Amino acid sequence: MIERHIDIPTADGGMNSFVVHPEEDGPFPVVLFYMDAPGKREELHDMARRIAAVGYYVVLPNLYYRRSRDYQLEERTETALAAMYEHMDSLDVTTTECDTLAMLAFVDGEPEADESRIGAVGYCMSGPFVMWAAAAFPDRLRCIASIHGARMVTDQTDSPHLAAPKIRCESYFACAEFDKWASKADVMKLQSALEVAGTPHRVEWYAGAEHGFVFPQRNGVYKRDAAERHWERLFSLFDRNLRQLR
Repeated sequence: MIERHIDIPTADGGMNSFVVHPEEDGPFPVVLFYMDAPGKREELHDMARRIAAVGYYVVLPNLYYRRSRDYQLEERTETALAAMYEHMDSLDVTTTECDTLAMLAFVDGEPEADESRIGAVGYCMSGPFVMWAAAAFPDRLRCIASIHGARMVTDQTDSPHLAAPKIRCESYFACAEFDKWASKADVMKLQSALEVAGTPHRVEWYAGAEHGFVFPQRNGVYKRDAAERHWERLFSLFDRNLRQLR
C-alpha cells in the first residue's frame, strides 16, 4: 500500500489530506472519504486503508483545515463537544462544493487515480456533504453513501433532501435505529424526496444500532455486526458503480 499525507490546494488554502491506494495494477477507481465531526484521525485512516486494500484510490481530507490542521475530539465533555460543534457548524454546502472541486482537480492529475470512476462516502456530519457533492458534480460522481448521516433534513433552503432532484448517481443510506441526529420522520422525508426525484437509491435501517455504530473506538456505541454489514453494502455499491467501465 502507498500512503501519503499531502496538502490539496483549495480556494480557501491547503487542505491537509491522507491519500492511500494499492501499490500495483492501477489506475484505481477513486473514493472520496468525507470525515465525521470528531476530526481526521488514525481511526479514519484505518477505514480508508480498508477501502484502499480492495483496490481503490482513497482521499480523506481534513475538512476543518480552514480552522485547524490537526483538530481531534479527545474527550466527550460538554466543553469539548461544544468546540466540536463549532467546527462542525463552520461547514456547509459552499465549503463542500469548494473542497470537492479541489479533490476532483487533485485526482485528475494523479496517474494512479482513475478520474472517470469516482464515488464518495460520508459519515455522520458528512452525510449531507456527499449529497451536496453529487448534486453539484453530477457528471463526476458515480455513487455516494451516507452512513448514519446527520441533519439530512432541515428547514433551511440548503437541506440535503432538497438536493435529491439533482442527484443522478446511485446512493445508499445506512440509518441507525436510535439516532438523535436523524429521526425516523426525517429519514422518511429523505426517502420520499429520493423517490419523487426518481434517483436510484437504497435506505436501510440498522436495527438496534446507535449513531456512530461503525467506529471501532466509539465505546458503548460500536456494533460489530452492523459495522460489517455497512462494509458489505459499501463495497457492493462501489463494485457496481466503479469497477465496471461504462
